[in-house]
Order: sequence, then structure tokens, then C-alpha cells
Amino acid sequence: MTQPHNAVSVSDICADLSQVLLLQKLSICTAESCTGGMISTACTDLAGSSVWFERGFVTYSNAAKTDMLGVPASLIETHGAVSEEVARAMAQGALTHSLADWSVAVTGVAGPSGGSAAKPVGTVWLAWACKSTGMVESQRQVFAGDRRSVRESTTALALSHLAKLLQPT
Repeated sequence: MTQPHNAVSVSDICADLSQVLLLQKLSICTAESCTGGMISTACTDLAGSSVWFERGFVTYSNAAKTDMLGVPASLIETHGAVSEEVARAMAQGALTHSLADWSVAVTGVAGPSGGSAAKPVGTVWLAWACKSTGMVESQRQVFAGDRRSVRESTTALALSHLAKLLQPT
């Protein structure tokens, strides 16, 4: 299990991310399930984020994932809402339904109930996508802690990994 991502505050991560986005003249959007808008909130808590934060989708229900992001219902039925396939489709759908250059998507089991042997509480799938290159990267994490810490850890990882992806090589 991954421990909570508390070494650096989410506001510091957002400040660093905003600098990279501003320098590269890029924008982002979010597609959130288990975090319920926490990633969008972290971004928009930063003054001036309207320059680089294009929009956020809170798609908590399966129907919202399908209606707002175009995630095929058959994909959810086959793999479950908490799956790599659905996270990747959410990230791609967010780009399709926005003007953003990059997206981040999260879907998971924050708890305290809803887990299973295959997907225990704390299981989260994250995905990041780039409109210009078509790149989609995904990652599974199992976070320790209660509902709040799972959601906070997911938010921190979603944003910090996006900042890492945007760093010039």
C-alpha cells in the first residue's frame, strides 16, 4: 500500500504545476470520480488559475461517465468503473469534451465500504492524457488510510505526476 502523499502540500504542487503550464502556454482539465472535485478545487484555489485550468468534470456515477465523457457503458460493465480502461477513457473523454491540452482522470474506491478482494478500499486508477500527442498514461495505486486520506493522496498524486509529465525532457 502506498502511504499518503503528504511530503509536499497540494497547494505547493499546484503552484509548481501552474508555473510549468504558464511557461508552456498549456491548459488542463480534470475528470474526477472518487475525488468528487477535489483536484479541480485544488487547482482553482490558486489565484490566476483561470489562465491554465480549462474545466473540471465530476463524474461520480457511471451514467455521468457515459453522458459527460463518452465512456462506453459496455466498458464500465465489462471492467468496472474502477479500472484502467475506464480511467483511460475518462482522460480521453475529458480532452474530447474540452479545450484543454492535458487531462487527468481518477476513479477509485475511497471507502470505507465498496471494496472487494480484487479492488480493496484505497484502490485508485489514475490516467493522464495529452491532446497534441495522443499519449495516455495510467497508473494503479492502493492508498492506505481513511476516505479523506485516500482522496487527498489521490489529488496530490494526480497533480504531481501531471507536473512531472509536463517537465521538459
